[in-house]
Amino acid sequence: MLERLQKIIARAGVASRRHAEELISSGHVTVNGRTVTELGTKADESRDHIKVSGKLLRPESERIYLLLHKPSEVVSTMSDPEGRLAVRDLLHGISARVFPVGRLEYHSSGLVFLTNDGDLANRMLQARRLPQTYLLKLKTLLTFEEIATLSHATGAHITRSRGKDAPWYEVTLAEASRDVLRKKLFQTGHPVEKMKRVRIGSLELDRLAPGQHRALSPAEVASFARALQGGGTSPVPVAAAALRGGPRVRKAHPLRDANRARGRRSSPKESR
Repeated sequence: MLERLQKIIARAGVASRRHAEELISSGHVTVNGRTVTELGTKADESRDHIKVSGKLLRPESERIYLLLHKPSEVVSTMSDPEGRLAVRDLLHGISARVFPVGRLEYHSSGLVFLTNDGDLANRMLQARRLPQTYLLKLKTLLTFEEIATLSHATGAHITRSRGKDAPWYEVTLAEASRDVLRKKLFQTGHPVEKMKRVRIGSLELDRLAPGQHRALSPAEVASFARALQGGGTSPVPVAAAALRGGPRVRKAHPLRDANRARGRRSSPKESR
């Protein structure tokens, strides 16, 4: 059966569909010895001889789903032309080909999802409402007004992390808004010093140690796949985020407000 090359490559677990398109466009794919660069090209996986970067395409029979705790100063790719440590170097005991879905900056740490399921990876990349939760350490504390302004501008749910003396915040937002938030924090004098991703949709970092990985259970995969069918779970609404992270809204009290306007404090009896 003829199918688009990028779909065949993604299903084989070589790369996500988006990355497969990049491989085709850059001339890394051949079909029966002929280099193919046109994205609309179709092939028959059962008959055609398909190679990606010189390697014969062999469809993966077993689907693999992994969570990895990426330490900082590790690139979230399978290899690095500069010779830096990559996530592949942390996948001890994993012989099958997998690839990370999404990105996490070099100096950031936390949760990375890897798989050889190209269809699921493609759905994940297209899920614009898929929430991701980060722990951010800022240089200085945010005011309530700044939290409300940032929440409104980025759609993020921002709360102060409990039990931490330093300016740590828990932030939930869509991946597309992450860079916008980082830029606005820098512009307002609150640069991000540390960033750690602790959740992607229903997938949580939990107690996974830095540099360690684990396989997802079938139930976890099924739950995550169901969430992707609906475009991901929507982050906390901006209005709710502002109420949770900002100051409490004071109910209006006519007598108290009138006394304050005249410079007189209302007595406890008047306020009741």
